[in-house]
Amino acid sequence: MAKGIKKIIWTGEGKVYNANKGSIPGQLVVVAPDQYVWFKIGEWQPGTTEQDKKKDVKWAVFNERSIIDLQKTIPSSFSYGYRIPKKLCGPYLWYIEATWSGNFDSKSGLKIRGESPAKIVDSRWTQNEGGADVRKTYQFSYGELIWLRLFTEGLNGYDNVEVRVFRKLRSAMGLWPKDDEVTRKIYRVSVIDGEINLKIPNTYAWYHSMNDRADVEEFYVRVVHPVTGKYIEDTGGKGDTAHARFLRIKDKLKSQVVEIPENRTPVTIYQPDKNEARFELCKFEQINVTEEGGKPELVFDNGSGVKNVIDKREKTLESIIFKFDSTELLPESLKQLNNILRFLLEHRYSTIRLDGFACVIGKQNHNNVLSENRAKTVKEFFIKGKLDPNLIKTAGHGEVNPTDDNKGRDNIKYRNEADYQNNRRVDIAFEYYGHNAQTIIYETIVGNKPKDITVEPVKFDTKACFDRKKHNKTIKLINIDVKAENEGKITVPAVSTMSKFNVIPLNYIWPKRDGLMNNYIVHIHSCRYYSVQNNPTFAIHVYSDIKWTIEFKWSHTQPFAYTYGNKLYGYELDEAKKKAIGAAVDAGWSENFGEMAQKFELSFVGEWTTSAGKKQKVEFSKEWSERIAKTLRVINQVKQMADRVSNSCLAKGRFMFEVKAPVLAVSAQWYLKKTNKVVGEIVEIGAETKPLIEATLSIDLIDIVLKYGGNAICPGAGEVLTWIKDKMNKYVKITFLITVGGALNIAGKSIINVKFPKETTGEVKITGELKVNIEFKATAKAETGSMGVSGIVKADAKTSVTGGVKLGADKEGVFVAPIAEFGGIKATFVAATTIKFGFIKRTFSFDGDAVLVEKDDVKFKKHYLV
Repeated sequence: MAKGIKKIIWTGEGKVYNANKGSIPGQLVVVAPDQYVWFKIGEWQPGTTEQDKKKDVKWAVFNERSIIDLQKTIPSSFSYGYRIPKKLCGPYLWYIEATWSGNFDSKSGLKIRGESPAKIVDSRWTQNEGGADVRKTYQFSYGELIWLRLFTEGLNGYDNVEVRVFRKLRSAMGLWPKDDEVTRKIYRVSVIDGEINLKIPNTYAWYHSMNDRADVEEFYVRVVHPVTGKYIEDTGGKGDTAHARFLRIKDKLKSQVVEIPENRTPVTIYQPDKNEARFELCKFEQINVTEEGGKPELVFDNGSGVKNVIDKREKTLESIIFKFDSTELLPESLKQLNNILRFLLEHRYSTIRLDGFACVIGKQNHNNVLSENRAKTVKEFFIKGKLDPNLIKTAGHGEVNPTDDNKGRDNIKYRNEADYQNNRRVDIAFEYYGHNAQTIIYETIVGNKPKDITVEPVKFDTKACFDRKKHNKTIKLINIDVKAENEGKITVPAVSTMSKFNVIPLNYIWPKRDGLMNNYIVHIHSCRYYSVQNNPTFAIHVYSDIKWTIEFKWSHTQPFAYTYGNKLYGYELDEAKKKAIGAAVDAGWSENFGEMAQKFELSFVGEWTTSAGKKQKVEFSKEWSERIAKTLRVINQVKQMADRVSNSCLAKGRFMFEVKAPVLAVSAQWYLKKTNKVVGEIVEIGAETKPLIEATLSIDLIDIVLKYGGNAICPGAGEVLTWIKDKMNKYVKITFLITVGGALNIAGKSIINVKFPKETTGEVKITGELKVNIEFKATAKAETGSMGVSGIVKADAKTSVTGGVKLGADKEGVFVAPIAEFGGIKATFVAATTIKFGFIKRTFSFDGDAVLVEKDDVKFKKHYLV
């Protein structure tokens, strides 16, 4: 009973045109251009077992010359995709077939072609076949050989295209265009590989067909579609049917030869393709990593998630050895050639060079022919394997280091059979793009005691490697201190770099910085995924297991009284002197450092595993206290904000803004932890202040107006208060106070995963509030009985003061970032007041907003504790 694949079918994926475009179910599939259309096994032969159906399947696309265009070997459960570009669309047919046994029988497959609108994409007039366009640089003469090259879409495979050569005509005055005339019609032109290539040797005949030749004539072409009979347009979408403008021929004869134009196959320089999908038999499918005492971890699974890096064009040179004076392929050479053939069928590559050689034994002329025949033998092998012969170039180079004398006599003085054997060969050379995937990174945490980490590829087989010198089953380990080679699997004696520097662990204050990683490089190469030998397959990054704990308390010995140094006015001066920091020591400290006297209590400890496997601790409090002190001084930049508030349009230095001394207690612990296969920093932070910021602010607007006039404050408030001052203040005591007060505290605990910030838990909260109170009082003196106030004068004012210390961590370390913002004071004044003074009675009305104090905030940078 027959085994194997009975037929393949279209999966339904990709655009396939219906019957009116030519599709015939089970026979022919007409597809849209430039997109993959997918096929799968539709039916198995009845004798095929379930085990047989799980084997790999070979797919191939044959051209009309029965040459394999591309071949792939993939699992039977996979679909196979093929894409036809626009230039190859047309009546040209490919044949897609799949084989279970490895032998194609031309029975189970489907024909396929691409359908695309016919277009002329580009054109060239050249002096030689496949040459550069010379229209702008050269004028031909009549009788000179000319080559026309047209690049097309949707016409591939037609052999009856008509090309018409037009002469560009002008009116007698040379001003107005006339209908151009057809100079020549070239029939039965073939479109091969999407190109029209014409050798035109009959321009002498053009010369005699024109009676009114100009000094220089201009020609172009139009192309007639073989089915519609219409002129084919270019890709510009504007209906232009003139192509190859303009061929220029001067009025001069170069030759009188007249020959029929000739169709030519395109001159193609075959180049390899980048990013080809891979399913070579030279492969490994998985990589497992097992840490000492742990379970295997799958770090690589059939290329899943692997990304390519820069494509690397590689050269290969493989030699096929022959026996003395023989062109017969040896059994080991046949196996070698089969591997190479399979690679060539399944990849896009450059032109193949076959260079034959011979040893010096025998006559030189005989060996010249022998070397050429050896190259032809290898070429015939490839052609029988359905490789395109147009891709193969052969050459015989005769003897290697010939020894024949001038009379042609064989003149061997020294015999070296080993050299002679290597000289009886054919070198196979071509270029391709190797699979240059990104190195797989495995991260782990190890102390100063080494830990064995085993790296093991799964289903690793290099027997089918097309280049026997390139890939083998050897696994290589490279490290500064360790180098090893092994087959099957390899064990890495991983240890952190701290093992060398454990006397100065402060280098590892942030243990995942550059340079603090021990890097073990593992090379496991195969054609399928990692073919480029100088690109590491696998890298183990080893980090130290050190853990750091810091606890400190930071406080100021005096409050921040920010009236010091301002130009104070009379009514405030006495009060300011009471609260200002007047001591010479503190004044100097403030001037130099922008801060008050402060003190620290600090504990800073590091802990790690020693080479003996025990835990070791060391304290660095003394060495680290000054660094932390300098970092936390930035919190005192709140003073700058207070100074700006004090100098706002309302106060102009005439009120006091006080921030009481904070006490800040912080604890932090950080260490490395592996999460989601990635090593990242875990930082645990706790913080508490009592209080962080406590502010009091009191402003008497009336007092300011009395002394300095209505312009001392912002418009709106001044308009109301100036009128009241002028008319009433001698007889009525008025106070208009804005008071701001309150305190903010910070407390909480947070656990931060620097590598995965979304996994952060807990928070450090700012609590407390700052309140704004508004007070308006008007009290008449006893002797002013004729004075009265009715209605209301009031203001609603709002403000906010926020502050704190943001404690956090990122890839640079643990940081502190102070927060300070004064929300400003914006008052809404409402006056609907009737005031009677003696015989004067006035109704005053005002409604509006006034910004009494501008908003202000301090922008802080991060300052790192470690």
